[in-house]
Amino acid sequence: MSSEKTAPAAETREFQAEVKKMLDIVINSLYTEREIFLRELISNSADALEKFRHQRLLSEEVFDDHLPLEIKISADQEQQTLTITDTGLGMDRGELESNLGTIAHSGSRTFWANLAENQRKDLNLIGQFGVGFYAAFMVAAKVRVQSRSYRPEEPGHEWISDGTGTYTIAPCPGIRRGTKIILELKEDAGEFADQERIKQIIRRYSSFVPFPIKVADETVNTVQAIWTRSKNEIKEEEYQEFYKYIANAFDEPRARLHFSADAPLAVKALLFLPQENIERLGFGRMDPGVNLYCQRVLIEQHSKNILPEWLRFVKGVIDSEDLPLNISRQALQDSALVAKINRVISKRLLKFLAELAQNEPETYEKFWNTFGMFLKEGAISDFNYRKELAGLLRFESSHTEPGKLTSLSDYIARMAPEQKDIYYISGPSREAVETGPYLEAFRQRDLEVLYTLDPMDDFALSHIGEFAEHQLVSADRGDLELGEAAKKEDQDPAAAEKAAAALPPEEAQALAAWMKEVLGDKVKEVKESKRLTDSPAMVVNPDGFLTSSMERVMRASGQQMPDFGGKNLEINPGHALIGGLNRLRREDEDLARKITAQIFDNALIQAGLMTEPRAMVGRNYEILARLVGRGPADSA
Repeated sequence: MSSEKTAPAAETREFQAEVKKMLDIVINSLYTEREIFLRELISNSADALEKFRHQRLLSEEVFDDHLPLEIKISADQEQQTLTITDTGLGMDRGELESNLGTIAHSGSRTFWANLAENQRKDLNLIGQFGVGFYAAFMVAAKVRVQSRSYRPEEPGHEWISDGTGTYTIAPCPGIRRGTKIILELKEDAGEFADQERIKQIIRRYSSFVPFPIKVADETVNTVQAIWTRSKNEIKEEEYQEFYKYIANAFDEPRARLHFSADAPLAVKALLFLPQENIERLGFGRMDPGVNLYCQRVLIEQHSKNILPEWLRFVKGVIDSEDLPLNISRQALQDSALVAKINRVISKRLLKFLAELAQNEPETYEKFWNTFGMFLKEGAISDFNYRKELAGLLRFESSHTEPGKLTSLSDYIARMAPEQKDIYYISGPSREAVETGPYLEAFRQRDLEVLYTLDPMDDFALSHIGEFAEHQLVSADRGDLELGEAAKKEDQDPAAAEKAAAALPPEEAQALAAWMKEVLGDKVKEVKESKRLTDSPAMVVNPDGFLTSSMERVMRASGQQMPDFGGKNLEINPGHALIGGLNRLRREDEDLARKITAQIFDNALIQAGLMTEPRAMVGRNYEILARLVGRGPADSA
């Protein structure tokens, strides 16, 4: 081993102006939480250890070669100090000055830049620490850095500063290879002299640092960052244990996505789909479940920026070496790089869900039944992914068995060549939809209709608008163009008799005009229906934009809306009730008016729009009393 150089005497110098500015920014405004300082210092130590691991492969002789590669942290409540020690590369006098006292720059980045291309492939440097060290001054009144280089001939030195303007470098004999940072804590930073508090911070931010971090001889970071490993190296039980750790879960995930990408940016992700949806179980709105890392070091826990809010049910980690670690949460929200990661991960996750739906339809259907509400939320709120989300939606339909789901793609595959639009109809249940009036015209023409049984469905489909060049159209629109249906009366004698008994066109028009006069502003228009076959009447939406289901939801949420005067009432001139009403309006107009109002209310009920039933109930009793001959008119 070579003899040490003669160490120069102690020397005090002023920080460069740039460092003074940097210190002011770091201490007063860069970081939103003081505990971040420990994350930064541990990451610097991990960097130093990684550099030494690499250098040991290149050098014939290094100082203290027998030392284990690790980080030790000790907290002294009596002395109010915190000490972070690593056995990494260490620094000589010149490196202490250039890294800590001159201009704030990244020693890791410089180290990386000076390596040959073939030397970089196995080196895992975080490499973005330009200002991380100065975070120590957020909590420390004085910082002492004792360091000795891996080079055998280099002596140890100590760097000391209170962060106000000057620093001192002096010889420090008798120290081991690596770096020891001693923080003399400020009066209001006593919490960081508590070992349990330090362990808590390590578990939060530095659990996956690839070197042991020991506090009082206990290794705190015991979980591996398996997302950095190749998929074929990881056992199933490792995935499951990692999921339980990262998601604080007791069960196994429903599915997982593990992938890495180099372009357009370097990113690794390990994402899980849980089994249960706690929002559906009534536990309130969940926090985002994905943590954002840079080279295994936490940047943001439960990140609100790295995925769209409607993907908050996803659990896991996203790691990008392109992110600067010394970034505050405010800066993170504005980062164009984070937005790019958001787009890359979101599209890859939606592709994964599409593949799951195709390759494991039963698994996807279980996922949809649990988490479909979030995909609908995305279709409503996020224009960027509506095309992908549309393909993931699932519904029951008039052509599926009860409980069986279908996709928009499957619907299109079953369409007749002449059919242009995709039709859907809302209702509280399948039974309510199938016993209502809106399917009659579709049954006549053998047209499939999707059942939108969740109030969110209509909002999602109306925002999507079209799928594979087919418009999505609600079956309660008043302006539907369904084409001519086959006339049943040509083959069915009962249907022929019914058609013959229908009101003539001029009678139907006169009755519709009279009913409009009776209903007044409650309806926009009353007209003869071209769609009804079995029901006497139905309400439809003339503008085609606001479906009955959407209107129900908006009213339930307290939004001010006009009365139902925007609806059209369609009547079936072939129905016995409508024919009887036409006769009754000449014989007993008062009773006919009451029945007209009742027909309209019944149609509102079938559309799910009846909000105040008391007047209808009273009227209903009056009609019944008249029909049994006990009403006021008979007793007068």
